[in-house]
Amino acid sequence: MNILLITGLLWGCSALIFGLVMWRRPRTLWSGFTFFWLLVFTAIFMISIVFTYSRWISAHPFLFMVLGILAVLALFGLLLFPFLVILTFFVEGIQIIVKEGASWTNFLSLAFALGLIVYMIGFPLLAGGSASSAALALYAVVGLAVLYMLCVLTIFCFSALLNLIHVRKRHDLDYIVVLGSGIMQDRITPLLAARINKGIELLKANPRATLILSGGQGSGESIPEGEAMYEYCLQQGVDALRMEKETASKNTEQNLLYSYDLIKDPDAKIALVTTRYHVFRALVLARRLGIRCIGYGSRTKWYFTLNALLREFAGYLSLTWRFHLRVLAVLEIPNLLILLVMWTFQ
Repeated sequence: MNILLITGLLWGCSALIFGLVMWRRPRTLWSGFTFFWLLVFTAIFMISIVFTYSRWISAHPFLFMVLGILAVLALFGLLLFPFLVILTFFVEGIQIIVKEGASWTNFLSLAFALGLIVYMIGFPLLAGGSASSAALALYAVVGLAVLYMLCVLTIFCFSALLNLIHVRKRHDLDYIVVLGSGIMQDRITPLLAARINKGIELLKANPRATLILSGGQGSGESIPEGEAMYEYCLQQGVDALRMEKETASKNTEQNLLYSYDLIKDPDAKIALVTTRYHVFRALVLARRLGIRCIGYGSRTKWYFTLNALLREFAGYLSLTWRFHLRVLAVLEIPNLLILLVMWTFQ
């Protein structure tokens, strides 16, 4: 069978499966997983087109040169990608510590970059050719775990990005739930203001919608976040009759549950509004709670997004760690058997 036909069928099947997942189960890692394979099969299909029509392409020097440059850039991109990721997290990790202060959570990006440096560069350089067979086998076990978690992180990022994309602007929403974050005494922070402003923007585009402002009172806060958010909206000219406040929740799960209690219609069209990096985990939680909704994200600073994305990924793993542990255990069986043999006969 013609290679172009085969690769075309594979691309078509991957596109169909991706479309079905985005239609039926977008709030899962399947969205990012199928998108990844769509990218892979798209690349393979494009390469097969180039090889099939190579004679025609070579007869057109300008087109041949452009494709050659793109191929070289793609190759260098693949080879340099791990190092670019490490460099990005390292630089942005330092930037968030300088600008936001040296808290434990602000060290995530830098710790992630340093961990990858130690694994990818440090151990091979230190071990050199002197490492024992058992040490190399242990490195392989750790390596597979690291590779698996990096793959899951990549798919998580794809899924998070896909759930921020809305092809058409919605005008039929019934409820818009803005998730709270910390406030300073009774003052709205810039991060929370961006969330509320996004909610107000959606409210203006959906004339029959109600805005639910969700957030309880945490330490260092003189009033509940929902109350502060409500007052902020009044200052922005939002009609009080189009708002409700939820002031008892302490975390994202309670935000969703207590806000949903205010929604009387089980068939209501609901949108969640939070910061971009938080949208996907909020949607995953909503799905686990049986709440049908879509998500919208407000912007924040790039260096803060990278650090927060790692924190969100850790939060996602806390929900799904049993599943990933089972998958990793199955994948590690050959490595663990080799390691056992190495230690036995060492």
